[in-house]
Amino acid sequence: MNPTYDFSGQVALVTGAASGLGRATAEQFAVSGAAVVIADVNPEAVAETEQTFKAAGHEALGVVCDVSDEAQVEAMVQKTVRTFGRLDVAFNCAGIISPSIDTADERAEDYDRVNGVNARGVWACMKHELRQMRQQGSGAIVNCSSLSGLVGAPRRTTYHAAKHAVVGLTTSAAVEYAPQGIRVNAVCPGTFDTPMVDDLVAKGDLVLAEALAKAPIGRVGRPEEIASAVLWLCSPGASYVVGVALPVDGGYVAQ
Repeated sequence: MNPTYDFSGQVALVTGAASGLGRATAEQFAVSGAAVVIADVNPEAVAETEQTFKAAGHEALGVVCDVSDEAQVEAMVQKTVRTFGRLDVAFNCAGIISPSIDTADERAEDYDRVNGVNARGVWACMKHELRQMRQQGSGAIVNCSSLSGLVGAPRRTTYHAAKHAVVGLTTSAAVEYAPQGIRVNAVCPGTFDTPMVDDLVAKGDLVLAEALAKAPIGRVGRPEEIASAVLWLCSPGASYVVGVALPVDGGYVAQ
């Protein structure tokens, strides 16, 4: 049984919140009493997710945001504060995958696109979330890296570079803002049951049996298992946890 948390009276912002790991985490924040900002680049998915949350009795706000555009990120945080008055926790989950390709054949435009979302997007979100939390003197941020932020792999140089960058952004911001009452950490998911993984499998970019063979637990992760890790990192139970890149990967990087 997963532990339960009480985020009543708090405001949670989740990017990439309309599907996969982001949606599962946004839902758990809502179930735990938080007012949730559902941010995603897909307008239709944002509207559907917001409607679903509200129908279930949760306080929710949908915001369409491309995190690679800092102006949109700034507007997202400002709308959050205008609507709810504050920002207590954030999960910067929005991300995209790069094509599987020999490093020598990668295109600069693919590198810029993937890093624009996965690295620069996390930087922009943290920047504007921290500005609000700095005024409050409190807050918790969790960035979504990956096991790809902890290890290397062939034909994935661009994606791994971006996810390694997220770990660096996390640790540096963590030591800077811990004295101001703000905790910053990261989660590093392994292979999870998400639309992104389904798409990789369908395209032949991921052989699921090979991925599972590398995880001692022997199965894919469930999105709610990332949600549990994120909620713990944002909760008082993790009050002394600062600057970690927490693997949630079924044991992949422990080998």
